[in-house]
Amino acid sequence: MTGEERREQILQMLRDAKLPLSGTELSRRLNVSRQVVVQDIALLRAVNKNILSTNKGYVLFQDVSESRKAKRSIKVSHRDEQIRDELYAIVDLGGHVLDVVVEHEIYGIITCDLIIHSRHDVDDFVAQCACKGAKGLGTLTEGIHYHTVEADSESVLDQIEQELGRKGYLHND
Repeated sequence: MTGEERREQILQMLRDAKLPLSGTELSRRLNVSRQVVVQDIALLRAVNKNILSTNKGYVLFQDVSESRKAKRSIKVSHRDEQIRDELYAIVDLGGHVLDVVVEHEIYGIITCDLIIHSRHDVDDFVAQCACKGAKGLGTLTEGIHYHTVEADSESVLDQIEQELGRKGYLHND
């Protein structure tokens, strides 16, 4: 199999996947080293394939022009111990948390892909943070951060903002 054929297979596997695929899983399926997969992903990104690296693996991000979902950047603020409650509030109402963004006074804008769709995803994320002793990005900005949230409609996003406001997480300038 040529490198081009292998990269096309990677794209197809990512298109078909319901969950993120790790580099280890892709290398196992393709019978190549993980390093080959990492290089293939870099080459695919170089030709404008929108592949995101998440803490759970690779995701082929749908082109915004193809998406029929509503998206909104929501500014929030809370303590690290409230991360689970904040993310539950979003996913319980049908939202998908795509990322977390902070605006740091020295480092500028820092974005991290999350791709959280369910309570199970929230629990996995919180457990990974706890296991590695990681703090939320909001600790760099006194708890203030943004989430890009995707949902089926603008009204769902409105409900999510209302719930975050009710819980005291919505940050109003």
